[in-house]
Amino acid sequence: MQIQLLRNALLKLTYAGRTLLIDPDLGAKHSRPSFTGRSQNPMADLPEPIESILAGVDQVIVSHLHADHFDAVAKERIPKELPVLCQPGDEETIRAAGFTNVTPLEHFLRLGPIVITRQPAQHGTGAVVAKMGQVMGLAFEAPGEPTLYWCGDSVLYPPLRDAVAATAPDVIVTHSCGAKWDDTPIVMDAEQTLELCEAHPGAVVIATHMEALDHATVDRAALRQAAEAQGIGADRLRIPADGETIEIRCPAPAGA
Repeated sequence: MQIQLLRNALLKLTYAGRTLLIDPDLGAKHSRPSFTGRSQNPMADLPEPIESILAGVDQVIVSHLHADHFDAVAKERIPKELPVLCQPGDEETIRAAGFTNVTPLEHFLRLGPIVITRQPAQHGTGAVVAKMGQVMGLAFEAPGEPTLYWCGDSVLYPPLRDAVAATAPDVIVTHSCGAKWDDTPIVMDAEQTLELCEAHPGAVVIATHMEALDHATVDRAALRQAAEAQGIGADRLRIPADGETIEIRCPAPAGA
């Protein structure tokens, strides 16, 4: 398995012979309005040209329709015939953008040898959840590959804790920037990310969705510092730079 963090939540996942593009935000730096007045968004450039990002992609996954997960440039530049997987309720909006092969993920989908399973996610707590709207997490399983749990735009809340425990993943991807809306956290912060690390010491946690949006409250250096203070090293918590690719092999069977 190879996971390339491009920017924010945008991942290029190579898994069981397929290449999946997750949550494509392809807009130029400072091309969208600020959330807080601190900076226009996104706050960083893409690390490589859009043509390179789209090269070899077999499947697009859109977890929800916020612009930092599926923006106007992505709608324009992604080939319309590429299959798109989304949460139920978003399919008509994506089709209206011209995409011809859109599948809402009710429960699970088989993509060749890969099984993709929808998982619970909650974009905040309290009244802000209704403002943020429905989101989803995902689990990926395939023979010969590490099991991957992708948390999506979610805080750490009981159904997510239970779903991760039930999945027993080898790799967990978090959105860890501590972004806030109405002064309420809407994704994981450093504390929740490290709680997930502690709860699953056998998994590699990959923290993403950082240093790209101006309503974030946690950067890479702060998360690393907090992890080191808790004795969580870089072998258990990976914090990739934009453009960095992480390769993880399937764990050897017990007794091998």
